[in-house]
Amino acid sequence: MMKKYILAGALLAAVTAGYAQDVNKLIDQKDVERIIKTLAADDMQGRATFSPGIDKAATFIEGEFKKAGLQPLTGEKGFRQNIPPMVKTTVLKSALTINGEVIPANKFYASSGASFSWTDLTGVDIVKQTGMGGRRQGGGPAGDVGKKRLVLIDTSAATPNPNANAAGPKMSFAAMFKRSADRVAAGAIGAKASPDQTITMLGSFGDIKTISASAEVKVEDAPLFNVAAMIPGKSKQDEFVVFSGHYDHLGIQKGAADSIFNGADDDASGTTAMISLAKYFKKIGGNERTLIFVAFCAEEIGGFGARHFTTTVNADKVVAMFNIEMIGKDSKFGPNTAFITGYERSDFGPILQKNLEGTAFKFYPDPYPDQNLFYRSDNATLARLGVPAHTISTDKIDIDPYYHQATDEYKTLDVNNIVSTIRALALASRTIISGKDTPTRIPKLER
Repeated sequence: MMKKYILAGALLAAVTAGYAQDVNKLIDQKDVERIIKTLAADDMQGRATFSPGIDKAATFIEGEFKKAGLQPLTGEKGFRQNIPPMVKTTVLKSALTINGEVIPANKFYASSGASFSWTDLTGVDIVKQTGMGGRRQGGGPAGDVGKKRLVLIDTSAATPNPNANAAGPKMSFAAMFKRSADRVAAGAIGAKASPDQTITMLGSFGDIKTISASAEVKVEDAPLFNVAAMIPGKSKQDEFVVFSGHYDHLGIQKGAADSIFNGADDDASGTTAMISLAKYFKKIGGNERTLIFVAFCAEEIGGFGARHFTTTVNADKVVAMFNIEMIGKDSKFGPNTAFITGYERSDFGPILQKNLEGTAFKFYPDPYPDQNLFYRSDNATLARLGVPAHTISTDKIDIDPYYHQATDEYKTLDVNNIVSTIRALALASRTIISGKDTPTRIPKLER
């Protein structure tokens, strides 16, 4: 049976004067398709952080903001919100020999903030780790900072990843190890290079008597930037409503038949929604509160874009945050539905639902509490400071076969679902941006 995506036309007659224009006309499906096709195209190279593709994506988003007539954030010269200088460390090559046995390159990876060479076991902390991300035995807790560390992953554990909050379908040890190795190979970023020298190996040795290990590391400046714009409020300029999505993804993964991880759903879909809503609100005007629209960078490698953004705004003045992540397929609740992470933490969800009375669209609480999604996306940094900052999604993350795969392409999307969700958000948010409703604050996260 054909899925039906509806926002009841009768609702429009009941909408206040400032919103009485037709969302079906102002949020045009062809324009939504154009935006997401552009962001998920092969020439964006998977939008990996630091790649030419991410720069191209940022330029495109800047162009959309400019054409829509938005303005840069207060204090910014343009739409790019540059993050203070950071460094990127990349291991160019590495080698490992244990007890005279040369370890194959696909069985280990090195991570370090500087080149190193070990010729013996002097100062090397040997850590036995049960599972990928599980408990480590010997050498102290997993969080210990060591100058030299050899991590041996015991593949005899019952499960590859005992972490109950791990995302996505179950993976083999080899698959999870490769994913970790690929992330390390892409480079690590930080305010400064880590002093750690770590070798992580898939497998174990009963008695390690000799070791030889080396890594050649490149350290370089790492430019990072969000793309952000605003529509100043009329009577409540110092009260902010944020709409966001992250525009980075995983880039090009060498060795795969399809090497480009396009990230159509994750999160070109959310970024498209954010851009579409910016254009919509600019056209209708009437927002009493200041609206901020931001495409976050580096979500996939640590949420650096959202972390920086949080330092540039007064959290006490942020009334609400609509973070949009993966709306490319219908949710487990069916068409015309979406879920809200942290639904029970504020009355954000009930306000949105009240504004959709008379339509077919419904928001539900997050059906995946074991995934800890509330603190796993770009809403988390503001939520920790008490902002009712929630992520809106429709992804069946527990069974999504395209999540973080090369198959996350435009052809796997349900564009009708994306358009329906965008239109619902346009209407559902109206009393928040007009200043009529103010969601309750979330208790600040104690550190």
